[in-house]
Amino acid sequence: MPITSVIPDAETLTLTVVGDYAVPVERLWAAWTDPRQLERFWGPPTWPATFTAFDLKVGGKAEYHMTGPEGQKSGGYWRFTEVHPGRGFTFVDGFCQPDGTPNDDLPGTIMEMEFESTPGGSRYVAVSRFPSIEAMEQLVAMGMIEGLKAAQAQLDGVLGLEAA
Repeated sequence: MPITSVIPDAETLTLTVVGDYAVPVERLWAAWTDPRQLERFWGPPTWPATFTAFDLKVGGKAEYHMTGPEGQKSGGYWRFTEVHPGRGFTFVDGFCQPDGTPNDDLPGTIMEMEFESTPGGSRYVAVSRFPSIEAMEQLVAMGMIEGLKAAQAQLDGVLGLEAA
């Protein structure tokens, strides 16, 4: 399986996900920065994502919603704070109200994405930083780890790789 580790760390208030893929780093970068490809693996299989905006630049924003099996919707946004083309980006990851405004009742994270070439292809390292232990516990209890694992397992298909 290309996801090689998912490590929650309560001491540093982080969740680190590492994925290794047998594709060039440019291909992996493209999957994460093209909203049509990204929506094929950002949400878990039973809650697929639809991106309605994606402006990959410092100060730019991505907006999306995930649709549940009974048609329910959960909205989210990314606000990009750093962009290093081909190498990585950092964004504030938050929840949205149905009208698209930020939902401050749910905690957000800061996610740092890094991409690198490896002898076998490429790797991404995604580090989510939580504002507090309470926020981390709340998001983990909401299924963040299971959802990320299920969602990221779909990346093989997006990249054209056989399932392991």
